[in-house]
Amino acid sequence: MDEARYTSFSGDLQLATGTLRETLARTKEALDAGRAEQLLLFHDGTGQQVDFDFTGTLDEVLDREAPHKPTRPGRPKLGVSSREVSLLPRHWEWLEQQPNGASAALRRLVEEARKRDPEGERARLAVEAASRVMTSLAGDRPHYEEASRALFARDAARFSALIAEWPLDVRAHLEHLVEGSMRAPTGDAAVDDAGPCL
Repeated sequence: MDEARYTSFSGDLQLATGTLRETLARTKEALDAGRAEQLLLFHDGTGQQVDFDFTGTLDEVLDREAPHKPTRPGRPKLGVSSREVSLLPRHWEWLEQQPNGASAALRRLVEEARKRDPEGERARLAVEAASRVMTSLAGDRPHYEEASRALFARDAARFSALIAEWPLDVRAHLEHLVEGSMRAPTGDAAVDDAGPCL
């Protein structure tokens, strides 16, 4: 499994992108040099904004932010953790009738759903991640709402046209997050249609 990627921004300027360790190291360097204000860090896979404690030395930051072992009930060594699931009575009845128990049935259903349209699922998650990042970095930018609609419509041409005047690092990061998840441009008509909105 690929290691999770993170990206940090100082205002509209991208400071770092890479693994957690790489991103923390380069961001800490920028902070110590006084080159970072309005710091925002994102988990690229989800688009969620994350908070890190940058006090102390780089080694202290890296040690403090090292992944912790799960403490949830389950089988941590196998990557299994227990969480609450709320279902209607008829759902529980059906699960209880399945061979190997409810947990095995739920795992099987999830795996089957993931296999049905893996590319569609990957694209959906990428678009949702980009939307979260876009809201944080560009929620007050011109054409934000139109760009959001184009993003969820997976209209690459219109999306690119609407964010064309946004800061370079913001635009480049958003386009990187949705790379391969949007419909390809269909010609000049798609770009021309977006033009008057700018």
